[in-house]
Amino acid sequence: MLYVQRHLHKIGSSITLSSASPLSSSQWFSFLRTAISTHSLLLGKCTHARIIVSGSAGDHFLTNNLLTMYSKCGSLSSARQVFDATPDRDLVTWNSILGAYAVSVDYNDVNAQEGFHLFRHLRASLGSTNKMTLAPVLKLCLSSGSLWAAEGVHGYAIKIGLVWDVFVSGALVNVYSKCGRMRNARLLFDGMRERDVVLWNMMLKGYVQLGHEKEAFQFFSEFHQSGFRPDEFSVHLLLNGVSELNEVEGKWYADQVQAYATKLSLSDDNWDTFCRNKKLSEYLRAGDNWGVIDCFVNMNGLNIDYDDVTLLVVLSAVAGTDDMELGKQVHGIAVKSGLDLEVSVGNSLINMYSKMDCVYFAREVFNEMKQLDLISWNSMISSCAQSGLEEESVSLFVDLVHEDLKPDHFTLTGVLRACSLLIDGLNISRQIHVHALKTGSIADSFVATALIDVYSKSGKMEEAELIFQNKYDFDLACWNAMMFGYIISDDSKKALDLFSLIHRSGEKSDQITLATATKACGCLVLLDRGKQIHAHVIKAGFDSDLYVNSGTLDMYIKCGDMVNAGVVFKSMSVPDDVAWTSMISGCVENGNENQALSTYHQMRQSGVMPDEYTFATLIKASSCITALEQGRQLHANVIKLDCFSDPFVGTSLVDMYAKCGNIEDAYRLFNNINVRNIALWNAMLVGLAQHGNGEEAINLFKSMKSHGIEPDRVSFVGILSACSHAGLTSEAYKYFHSMSKDYGIEPEIEHYSCLVDALGRAGLVQEADKVIESMPFKGSASMNRALLGACRIQGDVETGKRVAARLFSQEPFDPAAYVLLSNIYASANLRDEANNARKMMKMKNIKKDPGFSWIDVKNKLHLFVVDDRSHPQADIIYDKVEEMMKTIREEGYVPETEFVLLDVEDEEKERSLYYHSEKLAVAYGLISTPPSTTIRVIKNLRVCGDCHNAIKFISKVSDREIVLRDANRFHHFRDGVCSCGDYW
Repeated sequence: MLYVQRHLHKIGSSITLSSASPLSSSQWFSFLRTAISTHSLLLGKCTHARIIVSGSAGDHFLTNNLLTMYSKCGSLSSARQVFDATPDRDLVTWNSILGAYAVSVDYNDVNAQEGFHLFRHLRASLGSTNKMTLAPVLKLCLSSGSLWAAEGVHGYAIKIGLVWDVFVSGALVNVYSKCGRMRNARLLFDGMRERDVVLWNMMLKGYVQLGHEKEAFQFFSEFHQSGFRPDEFSVHLLLNGVSELNEVEGKWYADQVQAYATKLSLSDDNWDTFCRNKKLSEYLRAGDNWGVIDCFVNMNGLNIDYDDVTLLVVLSAVAGTDDMELGKQVHGIAVKSGLDLEVSVGNSLINMYSKMDCVYFAREVFNEMKQLDLISWNSMISSCAQSGLEEESVSLFVDLVHEDLKPDHFTLTGVLRACSLLIDGLNISRQIHVHALKTGSIADSFVATALIDVYSKSGKMEEAELIFQNKYDFDLACWNAMMFGYIISDDSKKALDLFSLIHRSGEKSDQITLATATKACGCLVLLDRGKQIHAHVIKAGFDSDLYVNSGTLDMYIKCGDMVNAGVVFKSMSVPDDVAWTSMISGCVENGNENQALSTYHQMRQSGVMPDEYTFATLIKASSCITALEQGRQLHANVIKLDCFSDPFVGTSLVDMYAKCGNIEDAYRLFNNINVRNIALWNAMLVGLAQHGNGEEAINLFKSMKSHGIEPDRVSFVGILSACSHAGLTSEAYKYFHSMSKDYGIEPEIEHYSCLVDALGRAGLVQEADKVIESMPFKGSASMNRALLGACRIQGDVETGKRVAARLFSQEPFDPAAYVLLSNIYASANLRDEANNARKMMKMKNIKKDPGFSWIDVKNKLHLFVVDDRSHPQADIIYDKVEEMMKTIREEGYVPETEFVLLDVEDEEKERSLYYHSEKLAVAYGLISTPPSTTIRVIKNLRVCGDCHNAIKFISKVSDREIVLRDANRFHHFRDGVCSCGDYW
């Protein structure tokens, strides 16, 4: 009581100082832990009150621990009040309240029914559950004797893939054995990967209580041969259970058990240890890992001996806490006591370290074990496979075989998983397949599924089909594996055929089946079929399942139906980072980059943290809309959340800065990235090309080779494009021929396009035309369009006519072809031919693509078209344009009226040039940004010659750098000079 009073005094003192230094969640948590360990409801309520006063009541961590505190202190009503007052409940919150009902049901059956009601409500509202959910629900089943409910939970555990989890299967064994369903209990028990002494005793007790004495003694014999040591409980149970057998047989069994007890020196002196072990196991089955730890600490404090069973339970609990330091401490206790030499303890240590993703420590334990059993090998093989050490996993399997141990289905499943991720894993998998056929393990569902997975990932679908067709009984796991195999083999139609067959045969699908089916629809862009499967999902009650919803969301995104994607996304009660990222990616893929950025802000407000893929997608969105400030903010978040080391993120940032017109920052960032892959080099190379930095691009290409980076087809697109923008035709030819000669890369249409563009920009239009005609494949429309533009600049009417004819045959409704041809004729004073081209457009009802420019100011896009007066500040903008034009004329600017192809007076021609969209955007930039700020403008078409000339003068008189990105490249205007050297 004095201990509690001291903590109450501490709480009062801390609140007095809270305005100056408010307590953190961890400090409040220490008070709640004290309340739990001392069962002090008064201390718990006082702490709760202080948490509310301090403004920390909304903290999820504290809320969940308040629920646990009220549960442990026996106040279910208070726990329920906290739960009902929590608006955003996560899975831990639900698990905590279910645990509270599980504790209280012993004395109130009404609480059991309310607990079941909460579980149903959880599944409907949150969808996702885990083993910590099922443990208290199964305790509700046991305490209330609700066998029907336990069977329902069993079915649900099978459906969500948790039936073989040690906590869940152990709890189900307990329920079935205590309810007299020993056949069900035994089936589960035999299928479990991990079994401890407590589970063996649980089964033993079930046989004895039902009067199945012979089965009990046979089971005791199996227990003894399993490698585990029957304890006092086992012995007392059997000695009291022989009364119903005839005297001779009963005495023989009793003598055998008594001899075993004498041999192991079992006595009442160890009863305290047994009782404590039983208590530890109860905490573990209830999912109370910290309860196990506290109880173990208490054992040590009371000098109660512990044995291997104690450590097995404690290590299992530590694995559930994911506390590495605590695990090392328990490991030290095992070593100090010598119990680490026990095979079962060593196996538990391997299991603990494996679950904490510390395979190095698991392997150290494995290597130091004096004796190894099949469980040891299986645990290590599986751990390596799950930790990305596939070769190590296969090596261990080979060592196991050399030790003359017989692999079981768990061994084969673990090593096959490793083989599925190895480049040369197919040959080993085939040998394992032969072994499985010889030993009959092929009949095991896990082995068959693993083999199908291996063959699918290796592109050997015929062999996967052979295994699948030889399965006589319906096995949903194998069907799911086959469906997924077809998808990754780019045969999604067969995956949907399998799904239809499952549906027609009357077999039930699970969430994996449905998520895979929706993925297949997304791959085939079958929106209507996807909608049908979505309807089936709702009908089957899986519409609240996060995994299925994620698949449905992805399907709608791939089919371009962002409206229904949004509906599915909003229906998710708690979307995870994958769902948020899918939604963001969908917005980008469907051209709504602004919505992608908005969705990201909602994601952050919801408390979900982005990962590397999220950032890479968002940075791409910033690139697409050239939102430099947004990109910079994302860059800051990347650094803050320690995602900068990811190569995809780094490459995306370099690409973003280049596409947003800031090639200097792109290059600076490129030089600061340590891990350089081909994608990063290509991003920098293409960026330099877009900015017309031909010499720098060539130097980078040479540096790339000196760093041992082999150029690929994208690298050559970048270097050829750089040569084109810089007018380096001879270098373009050199690199073009080098592709096949030096690197064995055959030029594709993109490479020919770059070469043609380089020749066209250099005025060699006829030579470019010959390149197109000599290509091994038909020239693309974009290639002919670029050459036609070059013909217009060079005034080559004859070549222009030939190129236009080709373009008309490819895209008869392309407005650019008619406009360019008309301009070629008009520039050559062939007015009739120019008018005929325009008339042809009109006859075919072809509209010219409107030119527009935009500028991003304070994260808001402002778009302009020629003579645009729709902007709220139009009057100020037009006044600025007039002022601008007057100033630059005084500096020597002369309007280039030849870019006006209308038959009007020269003065009217000059005026019509004033209000082109790029000039309006530049004017707005000048009036809305501080002096010396760089102005960045984007135009959807090629900038006209007059605007290009005018902006050179504007940059000089305003003392501003102006970056203009048009359809061809970036133009950097400084002090009256453009970076393109008037070559674009």
